[in-house]
Amino acid sequence: MSEFRKTGLGRRAFMASGAAFLSTPALAQDVNDAATTEVERDINEVVRRNTSSFRSMRWEPYFDNLKKGAILVDITSRALHYWSEEGDYKLYPSSVPLTEDLTRRGRTKIVRKVVGPSWRPTPSMLKRNPEWPAFVGPGPDNPLGTHALYLSWTYYRIHGTHDTRKIGRRSSNGCIGLYNEHIAELFEVAEVGTQVLLI
Repeated sequence: MSEFRKTGLGRRAFMASGAAFLSTPALAQDVNDAATTEVERDINEVVRRNTSSFRSMRWEPYFDNLKKGAILVDITSRALHYWSEEGDYKLYPSSVPLTEDLTRRGRTKIVRKVVGPSWRPTPSMLKRNPEWPAFVGPGPDNPLGTHALYLSWTYYRIHGTHDTRKIGRRSSNGCIGLYNEHIAELFEVAEVGTQVLLI
């Protein structure tokens, strides 16, 4: 039995609610508008997110093939797109780097997968935040959440976060963050060798 039937939410009700959502005015049309982007500020502050750009995409303009799957991270819309080698598609909201100088764009790949990662801040993070600990083991205080996909770029990862307020915001020091339940799902299907493109 489908989840829709179990919860009493039929396909028509689901489609109607989706149509109602899509017919509401977009929260952010101009991504350069100060109301739609964040700079480093209190994470508790309410912000308007760039929801108008959170849409599905096709892989063909970005990858030659889907061998070992493909991940595209759109920094502007704060979304991670995943295609399996068979062409199955998933779309996840993400956190992105706080500033342009912390942002890296281009092609890389997954080189390692870790459940329950430990975390060490980079030298530049410790310089900016000398009060941070030098090491955090796995657990609820770990900034990498429950799972991490290590990229071929040193210090860069796609990982979970226990702080769900960060998703959909500029809130990282360079990595791409997902809800823990989303990184666990992506972790299961993404392989070592999966191609990754940040745009």
